[in-house]
Amino acid sequence: MEIPPKSPDGSEKSPQSKELLPSHTASTLCISSRSESVWTSASRSRWDIYHKPVIVVSVGAAIFLFGIVITSLSCITKDNKVYKMCGPAFLSLGLMLLVCGLVWIPIIRKKQKQRQKSQILQSIRSFFFNR
Repeated sequence: MEIPPKSPDGSEKSPQSKELLPSHTASTLCISSRSESVWTSASRSRWDIYHKPVIVVSVGAAIFLFGIVITSLSCITKDNKVYKMCGPAFLSLGLMLLVCGLVWIPIIRKKQKQRQKSQILQSIRSFFFNR
């Protein structure tokens, strides 16, 4: 057996032995990919639950209103083609974000109700089967 050479700073580990150390990236990746809210039963505030769809709705409404302004400017000025192209694009983008956010809210409500029903059923099962 060969003895690995010492590094210049006097430590015993060589670069090869550092590469042979076990990596914990797979377990770290699995742990970090899990959502905290799924594994903990802590109650969350309404803002924690609905902040993403509210932000999408507000950004969509702002873009939609900006599209209305640009489209109305294209009606006032007759020479500029940029307003005529950008106005409908902002209108459609804003409307798309607005509708996506408005549809997202009932989906979250439905998931919350299903999660509550699931927790109630599990507590009933544990009550009857753990006796």
